[in-house]
Amino acid sequence: MIEEIILNYLRESGFPCYLSVPEKPSGNFCVLDKTGSGHDEGLFHATLAVQSYGKSKFSAAQLSHHVVQAMLDADTLPEVVSCELVTDYDFPDTTRKLPRYQAVFELVHY
Repeated sequence: MIEEIILNYLRESGFPCYLSVPEKPSGNFCVLDKTGSGHDEGLFHATLAVQSYGKSKFSAAQLSHHVVQAMLDADTLPEVVSCELVTDYDFPDTTRKLPRYQAVFELVHY
């Protein structure tokens, strides 16, 4: 499952990363979410969103920047053929009133 592979990759890269927002969020962390997928000629395609949370807007933006850099190197994983940034943007969490950025990636994987 590509979510587990990328989740472990981000954690091993030093990012506190989850598949959902922790019950009692604190500090800087990111949340990984698969928003779409497909299959074509033996390869899988996945759209992944990584939401970076921070104590401040600056720390969320900084975390997002570092996550983007790590994700652009995800194609070094044996299961990942390519990983491209589609877009990244300020995406405040109005429910929890926390600063958040979101980066969206298109992955091709086995």
